Amino acid sequence: MIGHEHRDVSGGWLRPAVFGAMDGLVTNVSLIAGVGGGGGSQHAILLTGLAGLAAGAFSMAAGEYVSVSSQNELVLAEVDKERHELRTNAVAEQAELAGMLRKRGISPATARLAAAEISQHPDKALAVHALEELGVNPADLPSPYVAASASMLSFAVGAIIPLLPYVLGFDALGVALGLSALAAIVGGGLVARLTNRPFWRGALRQLTLGGCAAGLTYLIGLAVGGMAAT
Repeated sequence: MIGHEHRDVSGGWLRPAVFGAMDGLVTNVSLIAGVGGGGGSQHAILLTGLAGLAAGAFSMAAGEYVSVSSQNELVLAEVDKERHELRTNAVAEQAELAGMLRKRGISPATARLAAAEISQHPDKALAVHALEELGVNPADLPSPYVAASASMLSFAVGAIIPLLPYVLGFDALGVALGLSALAAIVGGGLVARLTNRPFWRGALRQLTLGGCAAGLTYLIGLAVGGMAAT
């Protein structure tokens, strides 16, 4: 599990950046659609969108920072246990390392020699044990600051797109929805290409999910606005 989680965030910035932008887009277009459906003024929509951008960006940054920090702390705690084992039970750990090397297809004699040589250098031995047993490199953990910054900035980039018409002084819900649909197509397609899937599949999925969220909040806004008018 630890190894899987480490690989999931390796690089620190890509995952939170991509998904942060999509979250920002869907969140703010849904807020704007809801307020617009309820008959909100341009000022109300702009205020709601900016508040949603700020709140969402800081929330994403805080969540990503805590998530990556907690994951790193868990990894380092496991590494500390391994370091303790290497100090207090060096013979057994060397034999364990030789066994791991044999599982990789190395002959028993060569595995014993390699394990003995590696074990002479505590830092190298710890790195090898951590990589083989935990699936992590203790010297290459993701930065929570990078992850949080990327998440915050990318959320803000996604969230500003549906706000652009209102920032420029236009009261045009249709234009905001159109820009958001275009961004969803491009963003979803790029995500698909990053994972070697067809562009159109990711674009259609993102457009559908974003459209459902915006459509639902628009209907809620329409219903609440109608109730308030009666």
